[in-house]
Amino acid sequence: MKRSVSSGSDELRPEYDLRELLKRSVRGKYARRYHAGTNLVLLDPDVRRVFRTPGAVNEALRLVIQLRKIRGGDRA
Repeated sequence: MKRSVSSGSDELRPEYDLRELLKRSVRGKYARRYHAGTNLVLLDPDVRRVFRTPGAVNEALRLVIQLRKIRGGDRA
């Protein structure tokens, strides 16, 4: 099925030759780094307002882990 292009869509500029750009591309360039342990977690807006940095999120999660251990809920 062929997709139609609307008049307001963002298209590749004429000065860019896609064939030339793809010749120099490297497939899977960042795959090893991705599989090495990158985790991406999307936070809901209300959570983002409270935990504004990755460090704040990690600190809160570590506290939850400690509380689970105290309660005896360490099943992981």
